[in-house]
Amino acid sequence: MFEIDSTYNDCFEGNTMTATRELNNLGQSLWLDNITRDLLSNGTLQRYIDELSVTGLTSNPTIFHQAIDNSQSYDSAIQTKFKEGERGEQLFFEVALEDITGAADLFRPVWDKTDGVDGWVSLEVSPLLAYDTESTLAAAKDLHARAGRPNVLIKIPGTQEGLPAIEEATFAGIPVNVTLLFSSEHFVAAAEAFLRGVERRIEAGLNPAVGSVASLFISRWDRAVVDKVPEALHNRLGIAIGQRAYKAYRDLLNSARWQRALNCGARPQRLLWASTGMKDPNASDVLYIKSLASPFTVNTIPEKTLNAFADHGEVGGALSADGGDCEAVLTEFENAGVDIQALAAQLQKDGAESFVQSWNDLMEVITAKSESLANVD
Repeated sequence: MFEIDSTYNDCFEGNTMTATRELNNLGQSLWLDNITRDLLSNGTLQRYIDELSVTGLTSNPTIFHQAIDNSQSYDSAIQTKFKEGERGEQLFFEVALEDITGAADLFRPVWDKTDGVDGWVSLEVSPLLAYDTESTLAAAKDLHARAGRPNVLIKIPGTQEGLPAIEEATFAGIPVNVTLLFSSEHFVAAAEAFLRGVERRIEAGLNPAVGSVASLFISRWDRAVVDKVPEALHNRLGIAIGQRAYKAYRDLLNSARWQRALNCGARPQRLLWASTGMKDPNASDVLYIKSLASPFTVNTIPEKTLNAFADHGEVGGALSADGGDCEAVLTEFENAGVDIQALAAQLQKDGAESFVQSWNDLMEVITAKSESLANVD
């Protein structure tokens, strides 16, 4: 069996024993699901690294839209790049890469200390490419090259069209964060695409240690059914889906195929919990963090939730490798009329469309700011 050392990720010996440190000691990496230029420049992100055991960061179009729209910190960069002839998507990625590389440099000591297990920062390809394999792969290669940092993960959606791009990017040695996964089936498909890329590297005599995470979205499950199931089932579906995926993850790690790859020097693609901010005001604001404590996983946490967990969070028991009571809970939802497989497909489709809308909103903000700043001295 594949045994997980719960102390492998204890990278913060000097920290006081906060709840976030306890999760880190359990073997779970905590990444911040946010990035702004102010976070980088005012020392807040460094403080999260030093005091709250944060070991990585994720971004997405919604996060960048909010950051750029709600701050003047980007105005100078946008103005300069616009005057240099850059527009729209090109201009955005130039601005975003400044933030991403700055964050990657802050996390580089963690990346070095863990020999590339942790300390990652994620940047997403354009969500307009979610159903275009070749363009997704080309964009991933371009962004990774432009970032010029070994600890930058390129986000690729785990749609059917994204799976071949994940395999090819992995084979090319590009670290990938697979996004928009909503079920254990989605996760397994993404993991197998990653593994195919790793196995091809082994066959070609290349270093198989390519970093990767697979991001399973949690809270959107509960929001999707809140008006369709009894109150007793509220805020339980996302966690049950997570438990089922964790069992699939542990089963994969213990499989002969994965063991062969690991024996050749490969690194597992870690399961990442995404969308872990609680939207229900009647529930604990740290429910998903506490409930998804699990060794050898990542939890990417919204900034508000991170601070809440540091303030009043508690670490209970870790998820069971056998899925715990997830099948019984999922049966309750099926009996309440929820088609789990159909909902997973719908959530992935809705998630892709939501990211496209955020992307379009982001491009509108970039255009508006560019034009308004064009003639400002």
